[in-house]
Amino acid sequence: MPRFAANLSMLYTEHAFLDRFEAAAADGFAAVEFLFPYEYPSAVLAERLHRHGLSQALFNAPPGDWAAGERGLACLPGRQAEFRAGLELALAYAAALRCPRIHVMAGIGPEDANPNELQDLYLDNLTWAAERARRQAVDICIEPINQRDMPGYFLSSQAQALRLIDSVAAPNLRLQFDAYHCQVSEGDVTHKLRRAIELGVLGHVQLAGAPDRHEPDQGELRVDDLLGLLDESGYCGFVGCEYRPRAGTREGLGWLKPWLRA
Repeated sequence: MPRFAANLSMLYTEHAFLDRFEAAAADGFAAVEFLFPYEYPSAVLAERLHRHGLSQALFNAPPGDWAAGERGLACLPGRQAEFRAGLELALAYAAALRCPRIHVMAGIGPEDANPNELQDLYLDNLTWAAERARRQAVDICIEPINQRDMPGYFLSSQAQALRLIDSVAAPNLRLQFDAYHCQVSEGDVTHKLRRAIELGVLGHVQLAGAPDRHEPDQGELRVDDLLGLLDESGYCGFVGCEYRPRAGTREGLGWLKPWLRA
């Protein structure tokens, strides 16, 4: 049975960030995820998790200068030292939060860059990151992101992600399958999710409705079918609820309640 994680960067934004842990626990979530923890001391976040009986499912490694539009460092030329320092920081937070996986964002490469050179650098960084994280029993996740929401993002398709995982051949380099991004980019979500399960590379799942990234109870994705597939496959990892509520977070959780009770 999948376990559900509330994405605190997108849900419960009616509360201050540190109060979102309590709100998620009150609604029956057993875990949380969020984009970045680095604004807060790890001890503060660890205390909130412990106080409310929550697990930390996932967070992202430092992405570079987010405010300036950077979306990861792993494929950026000349930023390898910064990438490695950022992963070390992420691993320190992972240890404090007892988090077993970190999402490493690929980045948006320079417009004049050679794609093959960016891919070679990306592979080198992923290989190093997976080996470094393995010593701490942490998985490194990579996530294809659609070009509508993040134009120019280097990793944009499931097939590309699967090729990278196969090339690195590290058991702790895993696919972060976001059904919303997959639907916007490619469609055929059920087939692609089933393929990741069959290959044994599925490390984390995220859900949102398409095309508007609200609750996954309307639109192009049939969330019950996807959750049923995960259930039948024996997937026991986390499913991150990474969407923008149409109204309040609690008011929009009707789609999830049958699964929390299952």
